[in-house]
Formats: sequence, C-alpha cells, structure tokens
Amino acid sequence: MDTSDVKAMVRARYGEIASGATASCCAPATSCGGPEQSADVQAKARQMGYSDGELAAIPAGANLGLGCGNPQAIAALRPGETVIDLGSGAGFDCFLAAGQVGPTGHVIGVDMTHEMLAKARENASRASVFRNVEFRLGELEHLPVADNTADVILSNCVINLVPDKPQVFREAFRVLKSGGRLAISDVVNTAPLSDNLKNDSALICGCVSGAAPSDQIESWLAAAGFHQIQVTIDAASRDLIATWAPGRGVEDHVASASIEARKP
Repeated sequence: MDTSDVKAMVRARYGEIASGATASCCAPATSCGGPEQSADVQAKARQMGYSDGELAAIPAGANLGLGCGNPQAIAALRPGETVIDLGSGAGFDCFLAAGQVGPTGHVIGVDMTHEMLAKARENASRASVFRNVEFRLGELEHLPVADNTADVILSNCVINLVPDKPQVFREAFRVLKSGGRLAISDVVNTAPLSDNLKNDSALICGCVSGAAPSDQIESWLAAAGFHQIQVTIDAASRDLIATWAPGRGVEDHVASASIEARKP
C-alpha cells in the first residue's frame, strides 16, 4: 500500500469517526463517541492516564476515546507557552493544554481531516473560555506553522499513522523554538508483526501496523536534530491495547510509550 493510499484510508476512517458514521476508534474493535458509549469513553481515557478533573474540564464532544496515553502528563506546560498538537482530532488535548498555558498562551491544533476540524471548532465555539485555541488544516509532514513558533509539541497516538515519520520529526524540529520540547504519547512496535497483522488495513488505521520500534524512533529524532531523547514504554498499556482487536494478540506486538525530546 503506497503513501497516498494509507493517507486516504486514515482520512476516511477518522472522518467517519468525527461525523459519527462509525463507532470504530483508535483500533478497529474499539467503541467511541456517541452518548450511549460516553461512560466507556471516559473509562478508556482514565485508563490512558487522564484524571477526572481533566475529563471535567473539556467541552462535551471533545473526548472521542482516541489515544493511547496522556501527553499532558509529561508536557509540564507553563502559563504563556505556545503549544502545537499534532493530529488534534476533536480537540481533547488542545483544550486541556489551553487551560494550562492560560490566556497569555496559545494552542494550535493541526489535523488533516476536515470532519475532525469541524468538530473541534464546534466544540471550541460552545466554550468561550477557549479563546486561546485555534485549529488548522494540514498534514503533519507539512505543518501550516512558521519556524520557531512552539514551546511544546504534543501528540497522542497519531504519528504511527503517518507513513513518513522522519519527516514529521523534521517538521516538529522546524516549528519548535530553541529549547522547545516534544511530549508525545504513541504506540511503538515491541515485537515483529505477522504478515496478517502487518497487512490488515483496519490495523493500519487502528494504531497497530504503523508502529515503529523505539530504537528507530530515537534514531529519527536524533537525525532531525533533537537531543535529550527518551522513549519510555508503558507495559500496563497492553491491557488497553488488547481491547483494540480482541483475540488477535496485538498487545504482544505494540505498547504505548511516552516520547520526549528537546531542540537544542
């Protein structure tokens, strides 16, 4: 499957999620969205490491149950900082970040899916407190952001979906200020995938087949210019990942990880 095919497939899948046309989520068997699944979505977010206080602080409809961790936990956001969220979806992490950086800070969410952008903007419009948040259409390999803009880049279980991951990290380096930092939650590959898992289109969209090994991620980050690189695997995340494709053993091949790095 070539790059354009993967992008089209991912865009279609997450467009359907945003519009409510499908219940498929970060992996093909996961339910998300819709009022009837709200308790399940909240429970999954807690499993990813979000607190009840964080879940109560965001607009209704921002939590779609997507993700594999909580990048806020490692971001150490401060008032006045500028934050970019790569693959911002319905705005969940953007709204949390906005509360932490305050009115003197600024949050930019970037997503390539029109339906997700529309949902995020609608969520923001319903909560006037989030005036320091904006959402931009764009691909992570070509960010619609000027050089040296951000203090912090967040991302939650999205970079694994991008075919050209080294280019994502080069773009992240470009838009970060000197001293800026990455705070990313994503899945990493911990054991080789069988052919039937690797070539399953649902698992490509579902945050499994596109995962890269942690040492490869570290190498890409270093090549992009980052230092103080740290990839920390969360073994406990396998319980959540097992629910993404029950009975297929994907939890034996991928796990969630915190990915941190800094621009010199």
